Amino acid sequence: MTSVILTDGGMGQELVRRSRSEPTPLWSARVLIDEPELVRGLHAEFIRAGARVITINTYSATPERLAREGAEDLFKPLQKRGIELARQARDEAGDTAIAGCLSPLFGSYAPALTISFEDTLDIYRRIVAEQTDGVDLFLCETMASAEEARAAVTAASESGKPVWVSWTLADHGTPRLRGGETIAAAANALGDLPVAARLLNCCRPEAIATALPELVALGGPVGAYANGFTSVEALKHGGTVDVLHTRHDLDPQAYADQAVGWVDVGAGIVGGCCEVGPAHIAALRDKLTQAGHQISGVS
Repeated sequence: MTSVILTDGGMGQELVRRSRSEPTPLWSARVLIDEPELVRGLHAEFIRAGARVITINTYSATPERLAREGAEDLFKPLQKRGIELARQARDEAGDTAIAGCLSPLFGSYAPALTISFEDTLDIYRRIVAEQTDGVDLFLCETMASAEEARAAVTAASESGKPVWVSWTLADHGTPRLRGGETIAAAANALGDLPVAARLLNCCRPEAIATALPELVALGGPVGAYANGFTSVEALKHGGTVDVLHTRHDLDPQAYADQAVGWVDVGAGIVGGCCEVGPAHIAALRDKLTQAGHQISGVS
């Protein structure tokens, strides 16, 4: 029997689907202010579905994205609200760890949109400072380049909290980050930084299945959580997520089959990303249990 940490699914797409408002370039951050009950409720649904780790809903509340939309003054309030709503959901729905969110500063899947390493590190440090007292660990997720991940992990590790790093891969071909680096090169770029787990996320589940043996071979805890998009090519810098389309062959059972396959290869952390909702996580919980695995939390 294997012990598996089950995480939540994708917040942003599900919130867009449930919201009364049209999508904006700030994606799910505006919902924190306008419709906080949706955020709290979705967190709670993921916990009830079996998630033992949930991530605060601040993915799009980076200083760069807010400045681009003329909303810089919302940075601290959004970070605070994201933590509050996750904690309220935990109080309501059950025991779970809360992960801080260090996301791509400029937008997902855009490794070419970069600033200097030091400037990137300074911004991540600002985010960590707002989140560290309210979270149990940090998740540096959807990292599209080795340098982006190195800056995020550096900032997160300074908190003293456990740090997970998760890279996003090109959806087709030989396993590579979207910035072109190999998984081994991205891992080596982290040097001696303390990383509690290495993961892959927000790419096709088939890309994860191809790449996971390489990640497992690096040693240490590994995990994965895929998206359910047909393609991410249509999403441009500053664009809105309504241009992306959902795959119709990844219902909860089909997604669970994929994720249990990752566990069979060596993943000890699984969950979902964009287009993976509470029903998917519940199906994954059930399938893991049926296969004899034990669902565990963060130790």
